[in-house]
Amino acid sequence: MKPAISILEQQISAAMTAVSGAKSCAAMVTPATDPRFGDYQVNGIMALAKSIKTNPRKLAEEVVKILDVDEFCEKPEIAGPGFINLRLKHAFVADALLEINNDPANRLGIDKTILPQTIVVDFSGPNIAKQMHVGHLRSTIIGDCICRTLEFEGHNVIPQNHIGDWGTQFGMLIYFLIHRRIGAAMGVNHLKLANMEQFYRQAKQLYDSDPEFARNARDCVVRLQKGAVDMIAFRKDIVRYSLVEANEIYMRLGVILSEKDICGESFYKDMLPGVVSELKKKNWAVESDGAVCVFPDGFKTKEGQPMPFIIQKSDGAYLYATTDLAALRYRINELKADKIIYVTDARQKLHFEMLFAVAKMAGWAGPETELIHVMFGSVLGEDGKPLKTRSGENVKLKELLDEAVERAKAIVEDKNPDLSAAKKDDIAKAVGIGAVKYADYSNNRTSDYIFSFDKMLAMEGNTAPYMQYAYARIKSIERKAQPKGVDIETELAGLKKLNLNEPAEMDLAKHLIRYSEVIESAAADYRPNYLTAYLYELAQKFSVFYTNCPVLAAEADKRPTRLLLCDLTAGTIKHGLKELLGIEVVEQM
Repeated sequence: MKPAISILEQQISAAMTAVSGAKSCAAMVTPATDPRFGDYQVNGIMALAKSIKTNPRKLAEEVVKILDVDEFCEKPEIAGPGFINLRLKHAFVADALLEINNDPANRLGIDKTILPQTIVVDFSGPNIAKQMHVGHLRSTIIGDCICRTLEFEGHNVIPQNHIGDWGTQFGMLIYFLIHRRIGAAMGVNHLKLANMEQFYRQAKQLYDSDPEFARNARDCVVRLQKGAVDMIAFRKDIVRYSLVEANEIYMRLGVILSEKDICGESFYKDMLPGVVSELKKKNWAVESDGAVCVFPDGFKTKEGQPMPFIIQKSDGAYLYATTDLAALRYRINELKADKIIYVTDARQKLHFEMLFAVAKMAGWAGPETELIHVMFGSVLGEDGKPLKTRSGENVKLKELLDEAVERAKAIVEDKNPDLSAAKKDDIAKAVGIGAVKYADYSNNRTSDYIFSFDKMLAMEGNTAPYMQYAYARIKSIERKAQPKGVDIETELAGLKKLNLNEPAEMDLAKHLIRYSEVIESAAADYRPNYLTAYLYELAQKFSVFYTNCPVLAAEADKRPTRLLLCDLTAGTIKHGLKELLGIEVVEQM
């Protein structure tokens, strides 16, 4: 089922083109800001009138004269200097609801894209030999939501977890383990990641202060790069035990990343010399102060000098920039990516701008390949500063999730103490983890936000607990139906006509058929907050409907319609939370 907004955009744009004679016109149809004036508003008349030098209101009148939207809308109304207001017909809304209900693919009436792309999404990227901390939260869950939404649209999505599993840090840590006799090759299995992280910090201090230690650590790096069996074994163990905890966190967060999505720096290590030599051969890379650099157009230092994108240091070592170029080239040439999306914090903005510029200079990314940096802000503490522990360290993600579940458990104990212990645990996990994710999603991703357990676990407002309760509330109607002699399945079977006479019914119905529009916008702009805003408004509209329109006690001619509205609302909330945001729903709270 094509979204109403797409149908209107297409037809009104065609009418504008026919009236004006312009080559192409954009109707710029948007949901109406005030429902008193309609459901949709056409905003493109003013821009077109200005370009062809005519009166916008007169132009709107000419467009409306030839516009044929009788199948969908009441008679269009012209407002102000040239806006066109549109109100959907009850019959169109009712037919759309029935089409959603009868969708054999169980996609809520939402078609897959007719132009599927291969899209690589680079996100999460935990540090090896370190525990994941709150700084990894946003990349991990925003990237996951982007993958889920694009996959639902019908694209071929390739998640990539680009971990730092190669380089000097391994030489430091391996030599430290050997130096302190902590483990031998293939013998670090007993170590916990927290120990490994502590050892890494100590190794870094020694590397910076002890020349002999630094020399031996560099020797370990050289031996690792040459493929020494003992060094390779150490490295594999360190990576493996780092990823065990990362995978546990991915499972708790409900993200789609798995072992098959890991493609770290080590994968590209043999490609780095070729990247440098190719850029040199094309005369894009030159030596500067002993290093090999690319100077893409448009980038200047504070002093106004061309800014270098360094791809090889004077000692021959490669950098993150080199690996990122190798990864980008591989994703285009081997994975056949039409689009590559990088999900990182805003501090890496300049790096990705230069990375994309170099890739285009080299001819690796042509005009047919989209390169996108999806940026996000920081997670802040109550003091408005980046969230830290009292000792000033990054908050460990595992500890943060543990606390969220514990707090949710206390709420469940208070609200519903008669539930079984197992049921309480399940609800606490769903609510606690869901609260952390939903609070992040509901904020504009480009903004910083203050982390507050009290706000995110509140049962009121735009929170996961409120949405999960809204879903559970609708499911409770189903549980009450049978004792009241209402067979929902029978009443909905073969339903062909709806009774949408109450304003609250129509308001809820119109919002339900807009779900596909919101998914399309969220996918296009990579903004999960579009989804959370829609779901919250849906829950609010359902609350108004439920207050004003009895369901199980409704008259026989009204009850099937109301049961369908309940069913589609529950299905939409569940789909949005679970399938797109990766948040569990519960049928009882």
